[in-house]
Amino acid sequence: MFRTALRNVLAHKARLLMTVLAVMLGVAFVSGTLVFTDTFGSAYKNKSAKSFDHVSVAIRQHGGGPDDGSQDGKQPPRLTDKLLAKAKGLPGAGSAIGTYSGFAALADKDGKLVGGDWGTTGANYYPGGSGKDPRYDFTEGAAPKSADQIALDSSTADRTGYRVGDTVRYSTDGPVRTAKVSGVFDTDDGSVVAGGSLVVFDNRTAREVLNKTEYDEIDVKAAAGTSEAALKSAVEKILPKDTEAETGASLKADQDRMIEQNTESMSQVLLIFAGIALFVGIFIIANTFTMLVAQRTKELALMRAVGASRRQVTRSVLIEAFLVGLIAAVAGFALGIGVAVGLEALMNAGGATLPDGPLVIGPTTVVTALVIGVVVTMLAAWLPGRRAAKIPPVAAMNSVHAAPTVRGLVVRNTIGSLIVALGVVMLFMKDNYVKAGGSGVILVGVIVLTPLLARPFIAAAGPLLKPFGVTGKLSRLNSLRNPRRTASTASALMIGLTLVTAMTVVATSMGSAINKMAADSMRADYIVSMANYQPLTPKVRTQLDKLPEVAASTPMRTASGEADGSYTRITGVDAASFDKLVSLDYTSGSAAALKAGAVLVDKPFADDKGLKAGDTVPVEFDDDKTARLKVGGVYEPNEMVDGLFAPTSVVDPHLNKISDQQVLLKMKGGASDAAEDKIVKALGDNPAIKIQDKDALSDEIGGAINMMLNMLYGLLAMAILVAVLGVINTLAMSVFERKHEIGMLRAIGLDRAKIKQMVRLESVVISLFGAVLGVGLGLFLGWVAGDSIAGTVKTYTMEIPAGRIVLFLAVAAVVGVLAAVWPARSAARLNPLQAIKSD
Repeated sequence: MFRTALRNVLAHKARLLMTVLAVMLGVAFVSGTLVFTDTFGSAYKNKSAKSFDHVSVAIRQHGGGPDDGSQDGKQPPRLTDKLLAKAKGLPGAGSAIGTYSGFAALADKDGKLVGGDWGTTGANYYPGGSGKDPRYDFTEGAAPKSADQIALDSSTADRTGYRVGDTVRYSTDGPVRTAKVSGVFDTDDGSVVAGGSLVVFDNRTAREVLNKTEYDEIDVKAAAGTSEAALKSAVEKILPKDTEAETGASLKADQDRMIEQNTESMSQVLLIFAGIALFVGIFIIANTFTMLVAQRTKELALMRAVGASRRQVTRSVLIEAFLVGLIAAVAGFALGIGVAVGLEALMNAGGATLPDGPLVIGPTTVVTALVIGVVVTMLAAWLPGRRAAKIPPVAAMNSVHAAPTVRGLVVRNTIGSLIVALGVVMLFMKDNYVKAGGSGVILVGVIVLTPLLARPFIAAAGPLLKPFGVTGKLSRLNSLRNPRRTASTASALMIGLTLVTAMTVVATSMGSAINKMAADSMRADYIVSMANYQPLTPKVRTQLDKLPEVAASTPMRTASGEADGSYTRITGVDAASFDKLVSLDYTSGSAAALKAGAVLVDKPFADDKGLKAGDTVPVEFDDDKTARLKVGGVYEPNEMVDGLFAPTSVVDPHLNKISDQQVLLKMKGGASDAAEDKIVKALGDNPAIKIQDKDALSDEIGGAINMMLNMLYGLLAMAILVAVLGVINTLAMSVFERKHEIGMLRAIGLDRAKIKQMVRLESVVISLFGAVLGVGLGLFLGWVAGDSIAGTVKTYTMEIPAGRIVLFLAVAAVVGVLAAVWPARSAARLNPLQAIKSD
């Protein structure tokens, strides 16, 4: 039977090729997604990674939080040069360095921010006992030695074209500074590996420009023969209050745990895509083998007639499936690597910049590819092979292409209806996870019901096919000849379009909701902030107010404290101009109360505390000072505006350092390129400062949604390839089964062009059937998802992206035309006499 299976595989090269292609694309679909998932996750991990090769013991503030100069400043400096000197002198200490790290925005030669997506970091160069900093390996020039010098990482130098001796512009806290590049270095800093930039200053300059009052960390390297544990015991004897010592091994373990937590949610999202790919891949493989085994019914019956047992027949099919699956798995895995690269390129082209990193091919991905290619192919072949082996030989040889029984279709339709009903019931549950599960159940139910749905759809397409005359009628009848096969073929395209349509509806609706939020709540034309969202110097607002084009401005500076027992943030604003820049929907009171020193509170807070306009709320700020603030107004919050607002005169006395989170601007002539250019120039073309209008703000908030949508479009491209192959398979088998019929049509006068047209129309009907089902189901699932979102995002309303939906249907029609090229050509080239004799 093994020789028979092998001979059978090699004897039908066309069938072998079609099967291998089906399995290969299914494997590529899954393995490509898994490779992309691993690569994406690894790049994120690298972004957060930090080498501890130069650290045996690290001295840090208790809890590991560095002093960035923006805290309340109650504690005196602890990680000082004095402590560093003590650490160096400890027995068993080989060397010790102090480290600073903070935000440092570098401008490229066009004035644009470098490394903005994955880190714009500044750090210090601290020469240790050897006179070198072990964190940096200089390849050109030397380390910076004065305030007018900096060093750049080699990746940033390559991207920007900066070389030793060039003058660069940078900013750390607002003002723009210039310096010369003293050297270029290599580093294993994770942020740099992921595409960020690293600017290194000499130790004194780093302390000044990064606004540090003490070191972020003191790293001690053990001398030869001293263990980390022994050195840690020695370090603990000199620790100031509220500091701690950690070994390098402990820090590495903590980092690994932190990275795992930070990437967990992202990995879950990507694994959902891998699961979708797995589902589609298995579906296509099973569908293809079902059709292929059905095509071989007479051949299998002949084997039974000459003495083969049912088990031997089934085994021969499984052996064939194993050989095909193994070949296809290897080819599909190789193609999957290309798919992963293509997905990354597609997302980057769509604006969703990913961190840089090497392609990661994990052992799990390799095993999964083999499992899908071999095991799934064998499982897909086992059921139809077993079913074919159970048919009596004489009956099988006399009814090669028998249509499915009415009883089988009734059972299938009943099961499908019950599954859909279960999914609908789940949609009415309150839990969002149950609702999501209900959507999946409905999708499965519709797949089961597709043979039932095929008849009314194809009947509805009759008027569109009527102008094509006899070929249109024949294509309609051929599509209905085997509703199971037609439905299975259409389902591949349906699955992809269902997911993409639903996601597109949600993304479009969410984008409109965000835009409406911005339009409803923001009267300001521009929002000015630091690129890393750190505090902004108040000098920025002062500079902007000097512009004659500025009609109004307000800072947004934040203090924290307990308001009536609840820890919250209180945003300080300009009482005179706030109402001109922010539009709030007040349930009581108004913004005018700010001028009298009152506070505005959002409705959830007011309801929780039982407050209304005119009441007072006790506040204890983080500096331990208290105040009783009068409630001047209660407003409805949204995702862009919430919390408590008070005049800056109330907030400023409780801040250790006056700084703004944002500055809102209203321009006399509204937002325009000219107005934005004025703002940029007024701030000195500062790479550290971000200037956003309402559209830019909406785009930023919707960035995650757009990234997910781009990923889905990437998967849709693979789904279309798989769907094309499925349609080709179906049409090729349909042509094979109808050789006699096609021969008769040719004999009575139907020419080759009409034969081709008949097959093409059949292909288009099947493709559009899948597309209409997918779009319809996608709209329904998009509505379900939107119903859940509308509960939390009040401006959300479902919007149907008509243009994109028309595009999806047009793509489906093109898929039908392209998929029919080879089968139509094969049908037209049949010799009428030979075809008539073939039955």
